[in-house]
Amino acid sequence: MTGVLLSVLGFIVTLGILVTVHEFGHFWVARKLGVKVLRFSVGFGRPLWSVRGRRDDTEYAIGVFPLGGYVKMLDEREGPVREEELARAFNRQNVKVRSAIVLAGPLFNLVFAVLAYWLLFSAGIPGIKPVLGEVAPASVAAQAGLAPGDEIVSVDGKPTPAWDSVFMALLGKALSREPVTLETEAGGVRRSHVLQLRDAPAQLDQGDLLGKLGIRPVRLPVPAVVGVVERGGAAEQAGLKPGDRLLRIAGKPIQDWRDWAAYVSGHPGAELLLEIERAGRPLTLTLRPAGRPVAGKITGYVGAAPQPVELPASMRAEVRYSPPVALVKGMEKTAQMAGLMLKVLWKMVTGEASLQNLSGPLSIAQFARLSVSDGLAPFLQFLAVISISLGVLNLLPVPLLDGGHLMYYLIEACKGSAVSERVQLAGQQLGIVLLACLTLIALYNDVTRLWG
Repeated sequence: MTGVLLSVLGFIVTLGILVTVHEFGHFWVARKLGVKVLRFSVGFGRPLWSVRGRRDDTEYAIGVFPLGGYVKMLDEREGPVREEELARAFNRQNVKVRSAIVLAGPLFNLVFAVLAYWLLFSAGIPGIKPVLGEVAPASVAAQAGLAPGDEIVSVDGKPTPAWDSVFMALLGKALSREPVTLETEAGGVRRSHVLQLRDAPAQLDQGDLLGKLGIRPVRLPVPAVVGVVERGGAAEQAGLKPGDRLLRIAGKPIQDWRDWAAYVSGHPGAELLLEIERAGRPLTLTLRPAGRPVAGKITGYVGAAPQPVELPASMRAEVRYSPPVALVKGMEKTAQMAGLMLKVLWKMVTGEASLQNLSGPLSIAQFARLSVSDGLAPFLQFLAVISISLGVLNLLPVPLLDGGHLMYYLIEACKGSAVSERVQLAGQQLGIVLLACLTLIALYNDVTRLWG
């Protein structure tokens, strides 16, 4: 229950922050360009809270449904406007002013991401050095000459201090199936390798990219000692306590925490004899793992986590820059992520990428919970990614979205007159259908991921 509440809270906080940023963009630019704002709302429906501002008597509100927001501006199409305020009505503005106001929302989302990455890069982002632990025989990686123990130092000439930078560089190339050059170092010797991604398995865009290329990061040993026991879980019911050392399960020796986790996940609902050591004394417990859906199948789960393992200094990496350089890197990272999202969307439209890449509110809530639990830095990274997604999606030329309005304004600027109401109405109906289809696909993907 705690996990569900944290997911809901994380989802609300995430959307609240990013919707506020988006709508503030519309609001701020409208004010700067002389358009009167009647209401600034985060959320839809009946206001849970509202207050009137001194300037223009603008209402600031929080709606009961936290799935968006809006800025209501003075507009003759939505109600009568006093003659002395006609010049401040949105519909009376020229195309440039209306376009600037509409464009401001997505741009503010992108600017937020730049600032988030600037803070992260200035403070330093911890990571793990990209050292290979396993290379699958006959895989794309093996064909390129990669070997266990190699550290990937660059991808296509760009430094890769941590696994995150390696993954992002490879994902962009995987979508287009372009060859990619990796530079590795092992024993002080540097070598160059070319991954022929056209020879890689299908659906590289769909989960476990490194595994499909035949790469596994080096794995540190995790002692089979219990660190955390979840309240009400199967581990607590069996009598496990923090500090217990796991010796054998169903008679099989446990050398590492992964041995234990693999056995438990493969035996949901089974009654298992567990031999442990507690304070130097051997004990035998009876454990019955609960079942939960993961990737379409039921796996065992007991609600226990190992004691934290400190990463050796030789494997630690930190991406940190001076504030001026961090700002440039923040811009580059935002542009990279936005370009990657556009590429994925285009591949989905052309059928070259799976629609399973779409995620909906349930996935966002789950990732929000995980990032909130991990601390401020991971949550800020998560906010940056979702903010870029909102910015990119809202710029698509789809009616009802900001990009759709910009498309109408572009047509108006070219032909010298506004798009007819009949065409706009047809566009709105098409936009509703498209967004409804995307929403249903995203929800279906969420349910498939979370509940199998």
